[in-house]
Amino acid sequence: MAADLPDRDSLPRYLAPLPRSIEELALRYAWVVVAVNLLGTAFGFWYYRFQFAATPAVVWPLVPDSPLATLFIALSLASWKLGWNREWLNALAFFGCIKLGLWTPFTLLAFESAFASLWWGMYNFLFWSHLAMVAQAFVIYRYSDFQVWAVGIAAAWYTFNDVVDYFVPIVGEPTHTFVPAEITATGISHAVPAHDVAAAGAVVSTVLGTFLALTIRVKTVERQANAPEMRSRATDRS
Repeated sequence: MAADLPDRDSLPRYLAPLPRSIEELALRYAWVVVAVNLLGTAFGFWYYRFQFAATPAVVWPLVPDSPLATLFIALSLASWKLGWNREWLNALAFFGCIKLGLWTPFTLLAFESAFASLWWGMYNFLFWSHLAMVAQAFVIYRYSDFQVWAVGIAAAWYTFNDVVDYFVPIVGEPTHTFVPAEITATGISHAVPAHDVAAAGAVVSTVLGTFLALTIRVKTVERQANAPEMRSRATDRS
């Protein structure tokens, strides 16, 4: 372990699924990861250009879900590297990468036939690049404590996002990512079953992000509380 990288005692596998070598590679080349995510953010805003055009400007911040998630992780890593670590930003990055990293592959598989118009290369790019977002999320625990208030901010933002995306639009239509399975003979319909399936995936991923973040917090506090006792035992044995 290099001295300039943050360390953590081991967490359960479901909270830290990446090999330590992958975690440290991502942290050591954090600026490269930041640059890749900023490129992904720029591509994402371009990808959403038609949805922006059809959506009132007042709710634009709620439209580009995945691009905002990659922006959050880029800013989270950059702020850590610059010594300006912010827990609320880390929590938003974690939630965003878990939520959108899982929701997009879920919808691509659930509505595979509806996405048939996508070029196979674009389909695979969207599928695997979003799963890579999930992997990035499991690096953040190395430099973040996931304080409860920060998790609360992220949970509130993404819960609000779910509500406006699928259930109670502020203005106009729901703002969730365009799902081709909602296309009917008369246009886009949010009353079809596909809307409910997409909504369920979004809600479940928000709940999952909350569970994982709070569980990491609990394990971190437990580890810190047990540290003096472990050191005492080590001293007694010596």
